[in-house]
Amino acid sequence: MEVRAKKSLGQHFLTDLSIARQIADALLVTDKTDVLEVGPGMGVLTQYLLQRPEINLKMVEIDRESVDYLLTHFPQVNGSLIEADFLRLRLENFFKKDFCVIGNFPYNISSQIFFKILDYKESVPQVVCMIQKEVAERIAEKPGTKTYGILSVLLQAWYDIEYLFTVGEGAFNPPPKVKSAVIRLTRNSRKTLGCDESLFKTVVKTAFNQRRKTMRNSLRPLILDKAAREGWSAEQTEAFVSDPVFALRPERLGVEDFISLTLKF
Repeated sequence: MEVRAKKSLGQHFLTDLSIARQIADALLVTDKTDVLEVGPGMGVLTQYLLQRPEINLKMVEIDRESVDYLLTHFPQVNGSLIEADFLRLRLENFFKKDFCVIGNFPYNISSQIFFKILDYKESVPQVVCMIQKEVAERIAEKPGTKTYGILSVLLQAWYDIEYLFTVGEGAFNPPPKVKSAVIRLTRNSRKTLGCDESLFKTVVKTAFNQRRKTMRNSLRPLILDKAAREGWSAEQTEAFVSDPVFALRPERLGVEDFISLTLKF
């Protein structure tokens, strides 16, 4: 019995066992730790996670065919396998304490998975995942480059990012059209941003939505809202945007810079 890869689910099954073992080994846990594998598919990664006694493994899989395969070939996962859409799952219903996340994330929803993880950042100390190489580079990138963007800032605000290794197209069936990469996210010591977190996200997203423009132009809607709330004159508004930060493009700003910028609004 084999599971048919479904394009609608972005499925590319990892077949290289050495890569699967490397991914499983990249999860750095010692004591008994709850771990959630996202999209186990046919269990190529699952089999190595099950070999680690320090891991208390749960899995979430949306594909019924994959669920049947896993229950047939790995009967020990019965009771730990959740048939559901990870993006719609209320994770607090399955974990009463911290849990790590691991998986070969479907490329078409990898960004959405990361945004969901950010919603649970106080409960997720570590993430190990394989994603599209381009996205991995973007997430791990430092300020000042063209690949640095929204996910770079939002994830680096809360996690230390390590680009671990690149995976070629031939490690999958069917092979994707792009290379893949494995990264590890480890929760940093930050407890709070020191600014309104929702506004921080808005500032970052608004800035990068027009990344070729300077902050003065890309953040114009927020600047005008601020001016209206404060009842500023044109001269006062001009004085506000005279700050040198507004002459920069968003890729020049690090996490701390975006926090400082958020505090201005």
